Amino acid sequence: MISAQAWSDAQRLWDFQQMHHEPRPCSVGIGLGSHDLGVADVTVDLYQRGMFPLIVFTGATSRTTRARMPKGEAEHYRERALELGVPDSALLVEPKATNTGENIRFSRALLAERGVDVSSVLLVSKPYEERRAYATARELWPEVEFVSASAPMSLSEYVDSIGDARLVLDMLVGAQQRLLIYPEDGFMIRQEVPGQVAAAYERLRAAGFTSRVVGGR
Repeated sequence: MISAQAWSDAQRLWDFQQMHHEPRPCSVGIGLGSHDLGVADVTVDLYQRGMFPLIVFTGATSRTTRARMPKGEAEHYRERALELGVPDSALLVEPKATNTGENIRFSRALLAERGVDVSSVLLVSKPYEERRAYATARELWPEVEFVSASAPMSLSEYVDSIGDARLVLDMLVGAQQRLLIYPEDGFMIRQEVPGQVAAAYERLRAAGFTSRVVGGR
């Protein structure tokens, strides 16, 4: 059973992760691979609204996707996009990335290899990883302008869609930890973290929502 305090703290982390960017036309859309096919759906919706002419789906597999996405996250996203009517000519697949940094670096390399001129990217992630994805992209591809996007869902709606509340709270804690520690490693730009957000994160860690934290930190 998840306590009321834990839900309140999770809501605070969820709200902090939202960048509140208004989607606008960009050179390309990049959908970051994960267990959540909703990322593919949002990317397709933005493509169909004319926000970009080309989609890159990026991602191999992880411990949470190996069983359900055996072909790799990016390939399953591509199949979803084709089902939703996106032409194959508008899709690129980057199948090797195993973390957010690799998502950005490998997608950048693929686009350069294909001769695509990129000045702006609409970056599509899970709702609770908007800020983490944005901070990573800004560090690794600083000359490009990034706009963050995700499914417009509440925390409770997202938990219902995933069907595993504890997993979502663990993921929230993991995303927040990386915002705190990765800037010193050069993996992302530093983000100012309000005291109430930091306190909520510490309470959730103390309550045991730690399956997605980086060990020893």
